Amino acid sequence: MDEDYRHDSAEDSDVERELRSKTDGSRLTASEKGKGRAAQRPTKIPKAKEIYSWEESYTRSWDAVQEDEDGSLQQAVGEFVARNRRKRLQAPKDAVRRTIIRHMVLILDLSASMMDRDMRPNRFDLSLEYAREFVTEWFDQNPLGQIGIIGMKDGLAERICGLSGNPPEVLKTIADRRALEPSGEPSLQNAIDMAGGSMSHLPTHSSREVLIIFGSLTTCDPGNIHDTLRRCIEDKIRVSVVALAAEMKICRDFCTETGGIFGVALNEGHFHDMLFEHVPPPAMKLSVAPKLISNGNGAAPKVSTGDLMMMGFPTRLPGTGAATLCVCHGIMKSDGYICPRCSSKVCDVPTDCNICGMVIVSAPHLARSYHHLFPVKPYQPV
Repeated sequence: MDEDYRHDSAEDSDVERELRSKTDGSRLTASEKGKGRAAQRPTKIPKAKEIYSWEESYTRSWDAVQEDEDGSLQQAVGEFVARNRRKRLQAPKDAVRRTIIRHMVLILDLSASMMDRDMRPNRFDLSLEYAREFVTEWFDQNPLGQIGIIGMKDGLAERICGLSGNPPEVLKTIADRRALEPSGEPSLQNAIDMAGGSMSHLPTHSSREVLIIFGSLTTCDPGNIHDTLRRCIEDKIRVSVVALAAEMKICRDFCTETGGIFGVALNEGHFHDMLFEHVPPPAMKLSVAPKLISNGNGAAPKVSTGDLMMMGFPTRLPGTGAATLCVCHGIMKSDGYICPRCSSKVCDVPTDCNICGMVIVSAPHLARSYHHLFPVKPYQPV
């Protein structure tokens, strides 16, 4: 038994020794091992990268920025800024009928949500800064227009400035930050109703516009705000909204139904561009003349009807004369303007006479307003 066991173990050891020598002599490399496995595996076809739906409209703007020879991005950034400026300032090629006598009410959101710091330094301070720049540019482009300012805070609407054609007077009302400290919730209905009431007496030849800077996601209204929307449509008040937080359906409905512009600001620069889009006067829509012969197919042709309006050029009083009472503010002052129809005294022009209702303008203001009606052809880049 012992001899057989020793014999078997010796044979096993000889077999193991032979296998080990063969393995050491013909050891496969890693690449040779992988070839056999690769031949057995099926070839995978690369699939197209799946993207989300919101990524389809997303553009990688940084890929278009190229460095110059010195490795600086200043030239590329300057080209982007110049291109956007040319696009914004480029005038239309054809003459478009626009309203040169504009009346706009700027509604500022003064609720607690305007203290959020998603825009530097915060929404409130940035809105006031841009509002001052907007008022200055608006009066420069629309010298015959008038602007009023309304604030929304604590669920109420507060009249900050009535309709006025004097830029320093309007800027003075929004210069003091402490007087406009945000608090509470806004009320769109109260603010739009107050704006509509201040423009209810205006003639049909002037535009009625409401521009809202809205930073909240809620509105605290005393009634049905859709009734206010219907009144705006009946009174032909154009409502536009620049939202700082997100889109609200009621804001979108106001802009869509009244022919205004709605947008949500993405950052500080986008907020500035959206606000300054309202500086040029909006184009007027075509109206169908009621007493016109049919054009042959049973429908009346669409024409742009025009109305004649009466304007008066006042006489300016020097500041060295005797002080007299003005009809606009009821104060005694020496300088001012005399209405050519009723000889009443007003402080500033352009304005509407409080006694006879005549539109009082100056000749230079009227001449400057015509550049919107007959724009200069865009220059060709060289």
